This record gives sequence, structure tokens and C-alpha cells, in this order.
Amino acid sequence: MVIKVFLASSSGSTAIKKKQQDVVGFLEALKIDYAQLDIASNEDNRAWMRENVPGEKKPTNGIPLPPQIFNEEMYCGDYDTFFDAKEDNTVYEFLGLTPPPGSKRKPAEEEEQEEAEGDKVEDNHLVSEEEEELRELEED
Repeated sequence: MVIKVFLASSSGSTAIKKKQQDVVGFLEALKIDYAQLDIASNEDNRAWMRENVPGEKKPTNGIPLPPQIFNEEMYCGDYDTFFDAKEDNTVYEFLGLTPPPGSKRKPAEEEEQEEAEGDKVEDNHLVSEEEEELRELEED
């Protein structure tokens, strides 16, 4: 499976250039195979991308902007959905790829515990970090 990233090599928009660089740089850092398909210099790439971005994902003018990301023929998303997946540590799922060993997403229970920001559960009630520190100081 090849990840296809549709880019515009000659975009006048710095925002688009930064988004494209962010996607490509992140894929390279994860050593994910991908192909860059230029929509600025290749009309076939531009037409294919525009036809295959789902209607609900197109902007109001109907013309999706790069970068757009596909796994072969399957639409993965645009920069915003890629960014969300990156923040949520779900890039492999976003791309429709199996994560390599050791990079799997944390189980939901672990995430919930982390969201409690370091709080511990003792005797079925939540203990904050501050309470834990006080206990340790009292024991000393």
C-alpha cells in the first residue's frame, strides 16, 4: 500500500506550503512509504484528487486544497484531519496502516488515567498529586 500525498509544488500560499511540509516531514520521520503527486504541474493528478475527495470533505467552492492524503484509492483526509490524528497519536489508523510493533496506541484505560493528570486511585477514591506529596512528607 502506498500513501499518496497530493501537493502543489508551486503554491503561492505559505500556509499551504507549511502544511505540505508538515505532512511530508512527519511521514518521512515515521519512515512511511509515500508518493508525492503534484497537482500544479500535472492535470491528471489534479483531476483525480478533485474527483476522489468525498463531497462532504470539499470546501464550499467545491475545490479541495492540498495537501490531500490517500491510501491507494481510499481517502484518508486533508491537513486538518491529519493534524488531529497526529495530535491524538492515531496517524497509522488515519492512514489505514497497521502500526509497527512498539508504536501501538495506548489502551483507553491508560489514556483515562493519564487524563487524570497524575492522580492515583487508592481504596476506590481519587488521590491528587498534592495529597500524595503531603502523605509522603507526613511519613518522613
